[in-house]
Amino acid sequence: MKWRGTLLLGVVVALIAVVCFVPRIPQSETYHDFADTRALLGIPNCLNVISNGLFLLVGLLGIRFVARPAADDSQKFLDRRERWPWLAFFAAVTLTAFGSAYYHLNPNDRTLVWDRLPMAVGFMALLAAVLAERLGVAVGVRLLLPLALIGAATVEWWSVTQARGAGDLRPYALVQFGSLPILLLLLALYPPRYTRGGDLIVSLAIYGVAKILEAADRPIFAMLHVVSGHTLKHAAAALSAWWILYMLQRRSPMIPAAAQRS
Repeated sequence: MKWRGTLLLGVVVALIAVVCFVPRIPQSETYHDFADTRALLGIPNCLNVISNGLFLLVGLLGIRFVARPAADDSQKFLDRRERWPWLAFFAAVTLTAFGSAYYHLNPNDRTLVWDRLPMAVGFMALLAAVLAERLGVAVGVRLLLPLALIGAATVEWWSVTQARGAGDLRPYALVQFGSLPILLLLLALYPPRYTRGGDLIVSLAIYGVAKILEAADRPIFAMLHVVSGHTLKHAAAALSAWWILYMLQRRSPMIPAAAQRS
């Protein structure tokens, strides 16, 4: 157990060190310049706005599933405290629908804060949920609020530095992309409490596809003329979150609840 904890801590420290020592990462001057700016139904940037409804659907379905009591609740969660990180995750997905729609109605630095804020909290809630499963429920639940606050603080850091003309995305990038190797290490190093752990890897892979679609916003729109890469990115990111719900709905405990209390 010691070497695994040491390795995990070492990776966390290394990621933080990289963020501290690499040059400031500014936001691209063309960030708000999306390919598809068509107004439909009186809605500017319509498809980029209404595609956020997918986040709303997945988020509400996730909240409903996690919060709803089951006939045998131990088949859903071995420890009821495990609900909290997952509730926070799906709440963040739900709020992303509103934050991202608000941003795409009028893309600028001010509105972008409300897009990034729930996403950053969602990344950290997912990390807390996996910590609860792999390292112990008490660990994940206790770290949920601090991690969520760290996620929110990285968005605030970017917003403040951006307003000063020296925008710095390093902390936000650490939350969004640095959490990936930590999640994969947790899955690889620590035994699961539930089946279907591979579904989380599928979800992360789908999110990777979403980022590729985002980067290919203009080429995809130029090729298809119907939908842009950014709109497809919303669909893929929502699918990534839905896959986590799919995992939660179908997984089962590895061993009886009484033996798994943390």
